[in-house]
Amino acid sequence: MSEVLTRDEAGSAPRTARHRTIRLPGTRTVLWAAGAVLLLALPFYLDRFWLQAGLFAMAAAIGGIGLNLLTGATGQLSMGHAFFLAVGAYGYCVFAADGGDGLTGLGLPTWLAAVLAVALSGIAGGVFSPIAGRLRGAYLGIATLALIFIGQHVLFNARDVTGGFNGRDVPPLSLFGLTFDDRELVVAAVPFGSAEKLWYAGLVLLLGCGLFARGVLRGRPGRAMNAIRDHQIAAGVIGVPVARLRAAVFVLSSMYAGLAGVLLALVFQRTVPDYFGITLSLEYLAMIVIGGLGSVAGAVVGAVFVSLLPQLLTRYSDALPLVSDPGTGGIAPGEAARYLYGAAVVAVVLFLPGGLVRVAARLRVKPRPGATPGEER
Repeated sequence: MSEVLTRDEAGSAPRTARHRTIRLPGTRTVLWAAGAVLLLALPFYLDRFWLQAGLFAMAAAIGGIGLNLLTGATGQLSMGHAFFLAVGAYGYCVFAADGGDGLTGLGLPTWLAAVLAVALSGIAGGVFSPIAGRLRGAYLGIATLALIFIGQHVLFNARDVTGGFNGRDVPPLSLFGLTFDDRELVVAAVPFGSAEKLWYAGLVLLLGCGLFARGVLRGRPGRAMNAIRDHQIAAGVIGVPVARLRAAVFVLSSMYAGLAGVLLALVFQRTVPDYFGITLSLEYLAMIVIGGLGSVAGAVVGAVFVSLLPQLLTRYSDALPLVSDPGTGGIAPGEAARYLYGAAVVAVVLFLPGGLVRVAARLRVKPRPGATPGEER
């Protein structure tokens, strides 16, 4: 309801007239609703390849959001993100497995194992956080790079825990009586396997992680993080606990990576040490640069681009020039993908400093009729 003051023809005192205002949903709301409906309906129409590709993108987006909190919002360069993904993935296997395969397993309920794996990643980040709270820039990047080498050594040699070179199987998640395995669950005459079931779990996890990170960035912690990124000394002068906040963000980022590792393990159904190397850390850095530093949406967009590109090139390698299977004279799909998103990183740094989300924001902002220059927001 809104009020309008009117004056009668004789110039008497104003009287109040009330009228009802009907607000229609904006274009952005309609697009969000349509996107949500589309994502919920996809498991009924897509095959397993596309669902797994989407799940890889969801896991990458969760890990990318965590890294963006650390690097994009706080300005801490981390090269060891893959280490914390490995802690989450293998931690889940150890906590959930029953030891029947000869490897270490505690046999805990799988939902509890997932929670403990994320907590274990946070503890690993907490152990390293005193270093993260005092180093910055290239020095922190080099220090976190050491985590990759330590992690690879442990993964390959602690065979009783990790399975060594061959890795280990991942127990399926069970939650509220529903097991996320390949046993079919028929919904609306559509058989649901592990990929279809995990799709909805991944959507819920990604939504929760995105909303939490958005709340952090828009609140006082986010303003303090940006102050540290832009001018650390000035942030300390105005009362921001620089070392403590940087350490806390490092722990939070590690927990995001651990959750991404758990989801990746559930999708792969087997963990192998080779996957959690320096290449994976570099891919996560590429995600947040391409998508947009310091932005939740940027992490999601960059994760979709970087994680889906090699799978699409592999799927359609027969129809693409210069791309072929290894050993057949062309460029392997994975190698071609690294070339392409490497070029994308260079292009973004040179021409699109805000990443792909900044381009979308510019297209979305239109000047109001009659607005003067500089008045648009």
